[in-house]
Amino acid sequence: MQAVILSFLFCVSLTTDAFAYLGPGIGGGVILATVGIIVAFFAALVGLVWFPLKRLIKKLKIKAAKQKDKID
Repeated sequence: MQAVILSFLFCVSLTTDAFAYLGPGIGGGVILATVGIIVAFFAALVGLVWFPLKRLIKKLKIKAAKQKDKID
């Protein structure tokens, strides 16, 4: 097990040049992807929480209106 860990650490510690160029457009892409993930999370939250809650409130209002009509 120690040999595996040592060989892993040895391989990870080796560094080489990548010779890669990341242009200025990458920053915008990363920002837009991050914003997209955040918006998708909140959209899912709204879809899973707000709409069923809204439907429940509507049912409670209808039930209250029916009880009010029974009393009158």
